[in-house]
Amino acid sequence: MTAYAISDVEILDADRYQDFVRQVKPALEAAEGRYLARGGGHAVYEGDWSPRRVVLLEFPSLAAFETSCNGAAYQGIKAIRDECSSARLVTVEGV
Repeated sequence: MTAYAISDVEILDADRYQDFVRQVKPALEAAEGRYLARGGGHAVYEGDWSPRRVVLLEFPSLAAFETSCNGAAYQGIKAIRDECSSARLVTVEGV
């Protein structure tokens, strides 16, 4: 079952964040992940959520996402993301 990862990212250092973005793509592709949305315009229609930068990823399964997230490639660059941004990350399985 397809799984989606939704991130709400606050970028604290845009230049350093671009280093992360360049390096994360191969880790995503290795797990068959792909970007569906990445920082485009967004609007809140209900509730009190105030997302900063929304990133939506699609994976073939929740297991594929977890393999990517816990894998050596991503873990090797996660420190870059942590130093230059703050994020909330959730997953949801598709229908």
